[in-house]
Amino acid sequence: MNIVTEFRVDEFYTNDQIRFSLELENLGGIRPSVSSQRVLRHLAIMTAAEESGKLLSDNPYQDRIEGDILLYTAQGREGDQQLTGRNKRLIEQYSVPVPFYGFINVGRQTYRFLGLLELLRHYQELQIDKRKTLRKVWLFEFRIHRQPEVVPIEQASIISANILAEARGNLHLVENEREVVELSTDETRTEDSSMPFEIEELRSRFFQISPYNFEHLIKNLMEHSGFIDVSVTSASADGGIDINGYVDKSNDFFSGTHVQAQVKRWRHAVGSVEINKFRGALSTTAKGIFITTSHYTRASISEANHISKPCITLIDGSRLSLMIIKIGLTIENFI
Repeated sequence: MNIVTEFRVDEFYTNDQIRFSLELENLGGIRPSVSSQRVLRHLAIMTAAEESGKLLSDNPYQDRIEGDILLYTAQGREGDQQLTGRNKRLIEQYSVPVPFYGFINVGRQTYRFLGLLELLRHYQELQIDKRKTLRKVWLFEFRIHRQPEVVPIEQASIISANILAEARGNLHLVENEREVVELSTDETRTEDSSMPFEIEELRSRFFQISPYNFEHLIKNLMEHSGFIDVSVTSASADGGIDINGYVDKSNDFFSGTHVQAQVKRWRHAVGSVEINKFRGALSTTAKGIFITTSHYTRASISEANHISKPCITLIDGSRLSLMIIKIGLTIENFI
């Protein structure tokens, strides 16, 4: 059985080692360990993510690791997901610093330890299931803490408490960063049309496009939207700016206005930190546009519209899809 007393970041462990060492159930992506009083002691997140070898084209909604963020979809493969059972266990970390262990499957009942996880936020979004039906799912975003590299099981509660206390020092900011806000227009939410399905179907395909080609898709979209001299900045010298463009002379009010855009082909939400960094990279004479395939937190929206700072236009994944549909662009040439 080979029970272990500690987990090391990037080391490999069998399913049985994880199961018996942490006293977990044998199956499932969310595996809580509870006391006889049903109090959560710790929990393991078992993800496949993209490293498992599954094709993104087969499942664009699969779990993803983007930088130090793990985006995890709740349990429930068909129909609207409910925030009950094991799914509900995840949000307990907001109020109690329970250790969450992160593992990624590498095949043959073997997992790599990612580190301890910090729940940043959870929210609902629309997805299309395998039956081509639009449904509501719950997404959970975790920050992966790779330090300490060695996590003794007996000390994990103390370690987790320290990590979460430091990360959540500013409670007001944490709460605003935790809430994801819908930016989409009424047209994207129309229930008696196919528009929501078409929007989500297109948004899911964005993840089949490489980051480089995705920037060129946005360049093409801007050119069709009345911008001229649009160029994609080289990756080695963008400084946080992905695209430059200028408003066409036909626009009497804003003719010649320099526009700079940052493009994020992300599934995790954009926070205020990203908005601040982008604003700092802008030319002093440029108007900023932040484009993401995902969502924005309330804190990021407040920062983009700060009363004493240059305003930044935000475009989320649903709005981006709607713009592409309205203009009639095809994305096949970019995949």
